[in-house]
Amino acid sequence: QVQLVESGGGLVQAGGSLRLSCAASLRPFSWYAMAWFRQAPGKEREFVAAISWSGGSRYYADSVKGRFTISRDNDKNTVYLQMNSLKPEDTAVYYCAADLSRSTILTMVQYDYDYWGQGTQVTVSS
Repeated sequence: QVQLVESGGGLVQAGGSLRLSCAASLRPFSWYAMAWFRQAPGKEREFVAAISWSGGSRYYADSVKGRFTISRDNDKNTVYLQMNSLKPEDTAVYYCAADLSRSTILTMVQYDYDYWGQGTQVTVSS
């Protein structure tokens, strides 16, 4: 049973920072690309960032480029999302996801991801 468990969400003022973590039970974790998505109330789930199995390739949505950083620690089976300069429009439930295809191409399409976490709430106040 594969589990992805997100943590680190919370309430923060605009301009502040948060660091999300996603602990994965995937083995071997280092084989798989990982990603973060988010879903705001009344909106579709949207792509935020993805990282290759090695961490050597990263891909960001335009809306977070320059403010968010995705990273991973394969020894800890964990992927992170460092979020800086947060805006009220970043308010959403954030999900991590795993792509088991072992493709060399990072994807922003949610249907390409095989496993999902339960999500962690991020609320940015103005």
